Amino acid sequence: MLIGGFQRFSLIDYPGKICAIVFTQGCNFRCPYCHNPELVNPELFEAPIPGENILSFLANRRGKLDAVEITGGEPVLQPDLIDFMSELKNLQYLVKLDTNGSNPGILSEAIERGIVDYFAMDVKAPLERYPEITNSRVDPAKIEDSIEIIMSSGLDYEFRTTVVKSQLSKRDIQEIGELIRGSKRYVLQKFVPVKVLDSNFLDEVSFYTDDELEYLRDAVKGYVVECEVR
Repeated sequence: MLIGGFQRFSLIDYPGKICAIVFTQGCNFRCPYCHNPELVNPELFEAPIPGENILSFLANRRGKLDAVEITGGEPVLQPDLIDFMSELKNLQYLVKLDTNGSNPGILSEAIERGIVDYFAMDVKAPLERYPEITNSRVDPAKIEDSIEIIMSSGLDYEFRTTVVKSQLSKRDIQEIGELIRGSKRYVLQKFVPVKVLDSNFLDEVSFYTDDELEYLRDAVKGYVVECEVR
């Protein structure tokens, strides 16, 4: 595992649980608004944190932490992700996996092995706009497969979209709602321009106000069981 960061304690990243967060290095998308450029751009990578150090810490925190979230970057790019998740389950932790949905096979394997408890999948855009929004060669069919796998898994999950006004319209959000129709939870994430992957992006970016985000939530909440702005 190429681990670029480790947060030892969080009360907000795994619903209802106290968790630690593992941040992996590397991503196959290049979303200009990405708020973790140091985990996406190889020129910004720092020396990886040894996985055994994190597992040792977590072994000593059993009973004080409930869960571990694996995020990135994009965790499914890690060739030993399944092994690392298995180690976490051996330590009796709940495991949350954040993903962009580009590798449905890994999601299926994690489910089959019983080593994941919660999925958080970013749905970047309507399927036909994925290459444009992510600046990558993504197969939209794999995104659709991942959505179906997660929704039929029987596990807890959420889908989420970072909403940037200059990229996604109300119609786009409604199309995403149709794509994930019937899902448990959909989160509209407010874009915060503190740090981004592409600094040029901020020159032309426009933002939704809080009132506009609530309007978008109301426009899409009929597609899903629960919709929130975060």
